Amino acid sequence: MPEQLFFTRFLNHLFAAPADALLRGLHVHVANPAAPISNGFAMELLVFVLLLLYFVAVRVSLSVEKPGAVQHSAELMHEFVAGQGESVIGEGYQRFVTYLTVLGLFILAMNLLGLVPGFEAPTATPVVPLGLALCTFLYYHYHGIRSNGAGYIKQFLGPVWWISWLMLPIELISHLARVLSLTVRLYANMFAGDLVTLAFFSLIPIGIPLIFMGLHLAVSLVQAYVFMLLATIYLSLAVSHEH
Repeated sequence: MPEQLFFTRFLNHLFAAPADALLRGLHVHVANPAAPISNGFAMELLVFVLLLLYFVAVRVSLSVEKPGAVQHSAELMHEFVAGQGESVIGEGYQRFVTYLTVLGLFILAMNLLGLVPGFEAPTATPVVPLGLALCTFLYYHYHGIRSNGAGYIKQFLGPVWWISWLMLPIELISHLARVLSLTVRLYANMFAGDLVTLAFFSLIPIGIPLIFMGLHLAVSLVQAYVFMLLATIYLSLAVSHEH
């Protein structure tokens, strides 16, 4: 059993009983009833709370005449994601900007948490990237059906009707593979980054690990961007009317 981080122990101390009762009600077996909350979930919850506080700070500090640093950072992120959405999705991209912005910020914050001593990146736990991938999978299919109605099924049947029997299973497997691709790419990169940084901190605690922390920072930024960009591409394909 992995060692519990300080924040995880704190949550288990406060909420172990109700969490265990909830899991038993859902017929989920808990290996350690005294500590049902894992490090990955605890870190994910921490990032959620921090982002919630950030969004509240942005809302409170909104100003047309004297925008502060918090507002500037939010506007820069929004403009960046909106620019990506407009170039990839095109017309109607505006309704997806909120989801894509929150998705990108959430992943980036989770990735960067691994650089803080005493914490770890929850994206280095496979179930967290899997949850993000499944949410994105359901989100773009929902909007694909919403935009195209019953015509959305044409995306899975190919360009000509007489090979639709062959194209349908191929397309279904292809779409399910997107979930695997999103999950493995994010998890593998963040797990490797955490492992390398921890290894060098253990061997050489001064100097050299800073190089790998810089590498971890770069990987965190790139992986958050790649996940968000792929989600944008999948949305553009789903809502396109040229099926």
